[in-house]
Amino acid sequence: MTLAGLYVPLVTPFTADGALAADALEGLARSALTEGATGLVALGTTAEAATLTAVERALVVEICARVCRELNGQLIVGAGSNSTAASIEAVAALSPQITAALTVVPYYTRPSEAGVLAHFQALAATSPVPLVIYNIPYRTGRILGAETLRQLAEHPNIVGVKHAVGSIDDATIELMATRPADFAVLAGDDLYLSPLLALGAAGGILASSTLVTGSFAALIDAWHHGRIDEARALGHRLAGLSAALFAEPNPTVIKAVLAAQGRIPSPAVRLPLLPASEATTIAALSALANSSAELSEKLLV
Repeated sequence: MTLAGLYVPLVTPFTADGALAADALEGLARSALTEGATGLVALGTTAEAATLTAVERALVVEICARVCRELNGQLIVGAGSNSTAASIEAVAALSPQITAALTVVPYYTRPSEAGVLAHFQALAATSPVPLVIYNIPYRTGRILGAETLRQLAEHPNIVGVKHAVGSIDDATIELMATRPADFAVLAGDDLYLSPLLALGAAGGILASSTLVTGSFAALIDAWHHGRIDEARALGHRLAGLSAALFAEPNPTVIKAVLAAQGRIPSPAVRLPLLPASEATTIAALSALANSSAELSEKLLV
């Protein structure tokens, strides 16, 4: 199986009193797929998965799976932690109908790279679905070198990586040059989508795309089909929007903008996150309006 295109990591909408807003979640899922996304990501960091109850997590997956079946979209589900045994159990509980599991590099305990490799090999050996490694060192405290990433890519049940290292570093360049052809590198840092696509990335898992799904899908398509001038113009405009949306911890600003648009019932997040400030929300709404106007102007030219 090869992953490619845009995957939208969905927020988990809450009502003003803190309950999961199921109808709003379904609306976001449908909008993402009808506006050009290849698939959805449920229970990622953007979904505040760590603060959801087991019942809520099951409901999120149920809603996203139903929408993906109806609209022929792929579904990646976040599963796993810094415990290998618990991660094996979490991944084993996933339905084989799910496209892949997004499994994070073990965090906080900071195992060696050999330990990370053993962790994922143990998961992959028993998982009923393919794995996508979530490589995000600023959250996990564990940097992976190109050789470790290549060894992970060689496992037949590990099909890709969400690559969010905060830069285009030496390991990234080496990985892109030496990875197996059927191993998908998916950009996980919204700001670095364009340069990673230029190096040959298959697509991205991008929180900002919740708000402008069609534009991010068009950016990925433009890079993949060699429309370089179009891709650069789109990339510059969307980078500015992404910077505004990540001015405070994700997904607080995205939720504030969605609530202002009336797409979710409230901007509520769960502690330890706090709602985005008014100033940051206004700046993000302005960036969104400017980006949309520029994109519309470009289409008319």
